Amino acid sequence: MSLSWLAPLLVLGLVIFVHELGHFLAAKWAGVYAPRFSLGWGAPLVSVRRGETEYALSWLPIGGYVRMASKEDETAAVLEGGGEGAEAERSRHWDEDSMIPHGPKPIPADRWFESKSLFQRVVILTAGVFMNVVLALGVTTGLAQYYGKSYLTPVVDSLVADRPAARAGMLAGDSVVSIDGRPVTRWDEVQDLVSSAPGRALTIDVIRAGARVALTMVPDSARTMTATGDSVTVGQVGVYVRRHVIRQAISFGEAAATGWNATWGMAGEVLTVLSRLVTGRVGVSQLGGPLEIARSSVAAAQTGAANLWGLIAFLSINLAVLNLLPIPLLDGGQILLQVVESAYRRPLPVMVKEWYARIGLVAIGALFLTVTFNDLKRIVMGWLGD
Repeated sequence: MSLSWLAPLLVLGLVIFVHELGHFLAAKWAGVYAPRFSLGWGAPLVSVRRGETEYALSWLPIGGYVRMASKEDETAAVLEGGGEGAEAERSRHWDEDSMIPHGPKPIPADRWFESKSLFQRVVILTAGVFMNVVLALGVTTGLAQYYGKSYLTPVVDSLVADRPAARAGMLAGDSVVSIDGRPVTRWDEVQDLVSSAPGRALTIDVIRAGARVALTMVPDSARTMTATGDSVTVGQVGVYVRRHVIRQAISFGEAAATGWNATWGMAGEVLTVLSRLVTGRVGVSQLGGPLEIARSSVAAAQTGAANLWGLIAFLSINLAVLNLLPIPLLDGGQILLQVVESAYRRPLPVMVKEWYARIGLVAIGALFLTVTFNDLKRIVMGWLGD
């Protein structure tokens, strides 16, 4: 029986857990009281106490969370100390999940999140994003190290009838060695040169039966979509490549450089899509939600571990970039709030914070409903199409 249905739990669980782990480690570094760190959500299945923190494994293994002491928990801190009148107040204020009594009683003010310097608070809030970048970089570097450099040799497997390559006399088995005098050794080099020359004559040299043959052809013009949603014109000559893959081992330095480029390339794609959403060049109907992530996870797991880990890296970078947006409830929105309060040298009124949070909740809720609707629409259309 295939276990690919577990892939969504692995993908979402790992990406979110690593994010929360970053917040937790940064909170510990800054001296913020963190009474609980959980792998998963819901009621704990098993937990163990180490020092003042309870480490829990909860029943819903998607992500995790960390609880940190806040100035807003001052009432709970007093109740933990069992001061006068605590029992009378307990039913109104006490929340055993929000402030587990493993730490100091009452909680000293210097252990609150708000008591830390702006720099420390920003570090705590950005640590989740940092860990997501580390995860993506680690995955892409690991994949590059494991698989090395791989490429297809530029050998023709078959041709499309009445297309430029066939009309120019190219044959199956021809090995492309140069295009307009530029040597090529990989199929992706051939693709790049042909794609960049729609409607322009190219001289393509091939080796056929040990002899060099020069062919002249004009690539057809075709419209295609890029990964970021751009519609571009490319050249095509109607050739299929032979599936002969060459693999070369690479050093760790080369793998790290490949991982770095891949990670920031993915971040750039996310930013490009976001900018086009804002300008209306990309519609929200093109966005995917949790069901699409689940479907993609299962599909990736069925096609191999490399694709599954690649999806993890891509979603990790997505989470990192999106969390830095200045939207209430997201890390970026919380950072903005901390900066504003620091500039005013005093906390914003509770009412302002509540409305700020509500705006974020409405925005995120609306986005979640939209992408979930998109997912359901794709599923239904797929059924109807079948």
